[in-house]
Amino acid sequence: MGTRKQRERQEGLWYEAELPTAPGHPFYKRLNEILDKAGFDSFCETNCAPFYHETLGRPSLAPGLYFRVMMIGFFERLDSERGIAWRLADSLTLRQFLSIGLDEKTPDHVTISRTRQLIDAETHQRVFNWVLERLAQSGLMKGKTIGVDSTTLEANAAMKSIVRRDTGESYSAYLKGLAEAEGIDAKGAAALLRMDRKRSKKTSNEDWESPSDGEAEITKLKDGRTALAYKAENAVDMETGAIVAVTTHGGAAADTATIEETVIEAGLAVAELITEKTAEGNYEVHPGGMEEVVADKGYHSNDVAVGLQELGVRSYIAEPDRGPRNWRGKEAAKTAVYGNRRRIQGERGKRLQRRRGERIERNFAHQFDTGGLDRLYVRGIKNVHKKFLIQAAACNLALLLRSIYGAGKPKAAYNRAVAAIFAILAVIRAVERCFLSWWSDLYDQPSTYVDYYTLAGVSG
Repeated sequence: MGTRKQRERQEGLWYEAELPTAPGHPFYKRLNEILDKAGFDSFCETNCAPFYHETLGRPSLAPGLYFRVMMIGFFERLDSERGIAWRLADSLTLRQFLSIGLDEKTPDHVTISRTRQLIDAETHQRVFNWVLERLAQSGLMKGKTIGVDSTTLEANAAMKSIVRRDTGESYSAYLKGLAEAEGIDAKGAAALLRMDRKRSKKTSNEDWESPSDGEAEITKLKDGRTALAYKAENAVDMETGAIVAVTTHGGAAADTATIEETVIEAGLAVAELITEKTAEGNYEVHPGGMEEVVADKGYHSNDVAVGLQELGVRSYIAEPDRGPRNWRGKEAAKTAVYGNRRRIQGERGKRLQRRRGERIERNFAHQFDTGGLDRLYVRGIKNVHKKFLIQAAACNLALLLRSIYGAGKPKAAYNRAVAAIFAILAVIRAVERCFLSWWSDLYDQPSTYVDYYTLAGVSG
């Protein structure tokens, strides 16, 4: 299996030419300090040992190195493993972050992809839970009120390649058969498309599938396009913004059908942290566990309200306007729905709904917009789930770093440094102006102050 080389590394004694060096990025230095202090590499090597052989196979990618490489996709806004591999080969800073010497090769995308396929989803889940435990130790995990929301991401499969599940027939061949059966002379792809537009629809997941990714489902994305997609659903701590649980589903799965699984996963994660708190004695997790669930109106249904009530949690789910309803024979649903309605109309319910956009929507923006995962380049729900877990773990690490150092990403750290420089320049300018004003008043001389900062193009 091999282990990841630690901080100090002895370079070779002789080189034919002087090799470049990099001071390293302070963000990645601080990230490595947190990971090394908590024993990240030894944890990964212990949990990944069953997937490695002592002697057989090609040289492997050390587990701690693999998970760092995958997190680089989030921190550097890279969407594919090929892009990550190119960035590693090009960056001295990332070489230093991964402890890869100048005379060593960086991992190629085949090695990264193969390692991801070999390490199972349960191990990725344990790494995600390890990061969550670090947040709990830092007071960034409460667990009492959980918000749930989801988004769809385009799969690595094309709609034009879908085939029928029963016959394996392509979509164009299916259209030709329809045209012949109806006696329509549809010669050429354009004529078939014109005929297809006039049909009442069309494609359903029961009849069609992708030959390259059979688990991706046909659905309408948020930008209005119809595509093969997967759905990522997150449970987020409403007090801190920490991602507590991640579940993955087909793109067409309804919110009302998936929320219960996500809530159960979140409840188990909080319960596990409570157990660790009892053993360690230094966590700030809510001792009563998860008690409340917040969601938007897409999650509202009778079954969801009853299911959450049976799980023993209070729901704060926005209710759509359905008009008058008939509750005959549905006493349990009526009680659950009316209880949810009473809670969301109160001050606390309104406050939680306002906070939902801040805590949950901002997390999705960090993960999938600025985090680089705006579409998928892996196939199969297991591989997609692994990507979501590592993306969420990196997002949680960014939250931890932001709470300690004030910056959750390398570019944010750079922007803070630039802002500090401009703040120092502004103070110097103010001091110079005060001094020149005092000097002119003392000696009754006109001020000869020259605003060199303005001349240099530095704004106040």
